[in-house]
Amino acid sequence: MSLDQNLHKILIIDFGSQFTQLIARRVRELGVFSEIISHKKIKLKNINHSIKGIVLSGGPLNVYQINKYSFDKKILQLDLPILGICFGHQILSKLNGGKVKQSKHREFGLANVYKKNSSLLTTNFFGNKKSKQVWMSHADQVSKLPKNFKVVASSTNSKFAIVENKIKKYYGIQFHPEVTHTENGKKLISNFIFLICKIKKNWSSKDQKNQLIKDVRKQVGTNKVICALSGGVDSSVVAQLLNKAIGKKLYCIFVNTGLLRKNEEVQVVKTFKKRLKINLIYVNAEKEFLKKLKNVSDPEKKRKIIGNLFIKIFERYANKIKNVKFLAQGTLYPDLIESKSVTGSQTSKIKSHHNVGGLPKKMNLKLVEPLKFLFKDEVRKLGLELNLSREIISRHPFPGPGLAIRMPGIITNEKINILKEADYYFIQALKNHDLYNKIWQAYAALLPVKTVGVMGDNRTYEYLCLLRAITSEDGMTADYYEFKKSFMQSISNKIVNNIRGINRVVYDVTSKPPSTIELE
Repeated sequence: MSLDQNLHKILIIDFGSQFTQLIARRVRELGVFSEIISHKKIKLKNINHSIKGIVLSGGPLNVYQINKYSFDKKILQLDLPILGICFGHQILSKLNGGKVKQSKHREFGLANVYKKNSSLLTTNFFGNKKSKQVWMSHADQVSKLPKNFKVVASSTNSKFAIVENKIKKYYGIQFHPEVTHTENGKKLISNFIFLICKIKKNWSSKDQKNQLIKDVRKQVGTNKVICALSGGVDSSVVAQLLNKAIGKKLYCIFVNTGLLRKNEEVQVVKTFKKRLKINLIYVNAEKEFLKKLKNVSDPEKKRKIIGNLFIKIFERYANKIKNVKFLAQGTLYPDLIESKSVTGSQTSKIKSHHNVGGLPKKMNLKLVEPLKFLFKDEVRKLGLELNLSREIISRHPFPGPGLAIRMPGIITNEKINILKEADYYFIQALKNHDLYNKIWQAYAALLPVKTVGVMGDNRTYEYLCLLRAITSEDGMTADYYEFKKSFMQSISNKIVNNIRGINRVVYDVTSKPPSTIELE
């Protein structure tokens, strides 16, 4: 997002942490704008009067790799409050004369930190207790504090879990206050923004909507835009945002890949063409996609095939409309952060997404991705601000490759039809039991495994259906939803009794991490 240079903000210098965008999100949730820039790109000249505080993020490097994390250190002398998180905390100490070494006992996961001294940073953080549970993720630690730094809190394995230099307004935190696992972590960020940086609230969903509309108009100009519409939350919000920004210059293309949820194509046409009166081109490409995917079992190949074919189809229809130069997509930040580093810092690639890793090198259309720095919950709030119905914006996330990545192994028409039915029964059961809105994402998957069963007097040899339902705030971390036994028995019986081809149902109880939300 481009932004008014007079708007006070927090600048986050990214060193490649998987959680960097979470820091930005937490700041925005508190009503203050935040901006991320790579440590490779930040220069002293980038710092203007609008920046009232700086956060140094975590990252996969260590302080011994100075050539890899080098940045303009004059920034530290600007008399601006600076908060270092994890790796950022170690940088602050190292560059001020402290020492950092490998930890004897690495800390990954939950740990307790104990209050040692008072600080503006920890105001109302500990409450009446002397300790808080936090999320650690580090193999190095500060072993000697620089001059004029004091200890604010310690953990069993990290003596310097929270430190400060009040004179220079430097604050270091060894753990991650931005993740939900850290108890009261948002309070630390709030204290840094309001008590230390002394910024006033200046950012809301309405501000975001107005800014994004301006950004789209500036990027697109008088050109026409094709929008990749799937009917999911992300693409629906993108379509409505573009509709508000450029009106009739928007052409939505809805591609039926044959890998959608049951009756999805009917619902999309009804909502966007008939109710919202948006230009909608419906493309039935079921046969084309299934032909390309025939006998393909590798998950990355599936994603690449689907991504490439998506773009080809868009380009095919773009050629029929004059002056189309842009393709709009509902790419979100988790899509980018799990595929590549959005800021150019070092971060590990987890998987490619169909609208990121699947793009061909030579594409005839330029991308418009107005949501690429937002998380799902921010997109939902934006959707409400854009007057979309709650029915649309409360839909569970659905992956671009669709059912293709919910059936490991080869894809067949038979398996697609079986899976569509199983998923439909599961989602309807959640809605009937008032569970749908309590769950971040739920789906049925068809595993490439057949098992023996008995129905009546007959032996069956049919597929195994896996159900997954998770709770999450942002999709970056997740836990499974704990259903009542009666619900699990009910849905298992319904799927097995009503769908020919499935004779066994299992429930996935793995969190993220270590697993991902989708199977492939």
